[in-house]
Order: sequence, then structure tokens, then C-alpha cells
Amino acid sequence: MKIMVPVKRVIDSNVKVRVKSDGSGVDLANVKMSMNPFCEIAVEEAIRIKERGEASEVVAVSIGSAKAQDTLRTALAMGADRAILIKTDETVEPLAVAKVLKAVAENEKPDLIILGKQAIDDDCNQTGQMLAGLLGVPQGTFASKIELDGDKVKVTREVDGGLETVELTKPAVITTDLRLNEPRYASLPNIMKAKKKPIDETTPEDLGVDIAPRLKVLAVEEPKAREAGIKVDDVPSLVDKLKNDAGVL
Repeated sequence: MKIMVPVKRVIDSNVKVRVKSDGSGVDLANVKMSMNPFCEIAVEEAIRIKERGEASEVVAVSIGSAKAQDTLRTALAMGADRAILIKTDETVEPLAVAKVLKAVAENEKPDLIILGKQAIDDDCNQTGQMLAGLLGVPQGTFASKIELDGDKVKVTREVDGGLETVELTKPAVITTDLRLNEPRYASLPNIMKAKKKPIDETTPEDLGVDIAPRLKVLAVEEPKAREAGIKVDDVPSLVDKLKNDAGVL
């Protein structure tokens, strides 16, 4: 069984995001970048499936500039077998990402596509669902547990009311939630081995995909700073503040 894992290069989750002075977008100059945390969970799950002997190959895929090779090397160091970079310097929207991944999937023919439920930079949570729709395959989103049984895949997914279990028939698309697993740290020997693993490069044009943007960002603003809290002397004062100042009662 082959598993394809799309991964995205984003601003490191520990870095405070800065907005450009003109409000046109996020400042990426001299900012530490890393793999999207949900993508790390997807890579970890694919590797665990392979380590159990239920998969023969894990292929990591990323869309972006040449710097996205670092993200793919991280996936290779974690245990992916090979990687594919769809090289472009353009900003790629979720629908275009889904179309590119569809073209890659038609070439690779994976049995499972496991990807993060969303990226922490745009929080769109759209690519997995769009990809499943374009491929015409079943999908299991927000997965907190994945069980394989022949051609069937049981996905326990997190919903507002608790947990829901769905059964999919391969090929299928699965998007990962936070509680699925804890991603491993790549060891130094594996990091060195990853440097020798192949990364194939192609472009959206070679795949016959139009990635022209359909949306235009009008402005980006930082969230309003939280105001300092206050102390009240007694319960009636608290109720008065909640009612008249906060307007929540």
C-alpha cells in the first residue's frame, strides 16, 4: 500500500507573526519556517502505518518555492521514503492546491492520502475535502484514530458532540486532528540519511494545473490587544460590571 502525505511550509508555531506595515500581508522576512504541525501529525501517522507493515511506501508532497525542500527533508528524516516538490513562487489557494494534489495522485495512485486538517497560516480547512471531491473518493476528516482492515479504513473523527466513527473504502482521503498522535523528533542519523533520499521536482504547468488566484487579500490586521482585567470588591459589583460594562447579562 502506498500513502501520499502532502506537507506545507509555514511560519514556525513558536514565532510571533508580524503584519507588514502597509497591511498587505504577513511579514516573512527573516522568519523561522517549519512544517505545519498538522502535517507533522499526518507524516507521523503514515510512518506508523508503514512500521506496522500495513504500507510499503510513504511519499511526501509539497507545493512552494525551492525552500520547501527543507520541509520535505524533515518528512524524509521522520521516515518518508521519497518526496515530490511542485515548484512555484506563487501563492497557491486551497482549491489550486487540491487540483495540484489531484494531478499528483493520478500519477502516483496512492491507496491513502493523509494530510493535516488545516494549515496554521490561513486556517482554511478546505484542501482535504476539495481533494476528496475532485478525486471522487471517500473522506474522513478530523481523524483522532485510524484503523486499517484490508480495503476498509475506520476513522474515528472528532465532532462537536464527541466522537464519530466512519468506515471508508480505499482509496480514500483522511485529514488529521491534534489527538491522533505525537510526532517524533528526527534522529541525527535519519537527518543525514534524508539528504540522500530523492526529491523529484515538477511544476503546476507540467501537471496541467492553473493556479491563478481567485481571491484578493484586501487587508491584513493584527488582532486588537486585550485590555487589562480589573478586580471588584463583591458579587453585586461583578454583576453590575457584567451587565452594564461588558453587556453579557
